[in-house]
Amino acid sequence: MTQDQEFHLHERLAADTVSLGRSSLCEIRLMNDRTWPWVLLVPALVGIREIYELSAEQQHQLMRESSALSRGMMLAFGGDKMNVAALGNMVPQLHLHHIVRFEGDPAWPGPVWGKQPPVPYEECELAEVRRAFAAVLSEIGAS
Repeated sequence: MTQDQEFHLHERLAADTVSLGRSSLCEIRLMNDRTWPWVLLVPALVGIREIYELSAEQQHQLMRESSALSRGMMLAFGGDKMNVAALGNMVPQLHLHHIVRFEGDPAWPGPVWGKQPPVPYEECELAEVRRAFAAVLSEIGAS
């Protein structure tokens, strides 16, 4: 499969996230929950549910983007652990979660899902987060 202008972000991802830009392969989305630095990579391809459905080059590109995003997020936010997951039980469209975790955060050491309701960003906080992510996003070629 290749990138396609017919790609549409799943409605749940659109409702729960804010766009940070787009890389050569993925939509880059900030989870609208200020509890954790939490970003999704969503390959902008039609009908993809699993990593194995990507071509070999797309798989490599996804891992390059994921690794660069993870490294940049850890540098920017100084976390204790980077969680990367592709669950897709609630949203079948392939998306990779990247969550910076801190010892003592509200869900530590367990998963963040279902621990507490999301705490949405205020507009002024979003501007700050976008500035914090600027260098990270440039590393993965986001526009």
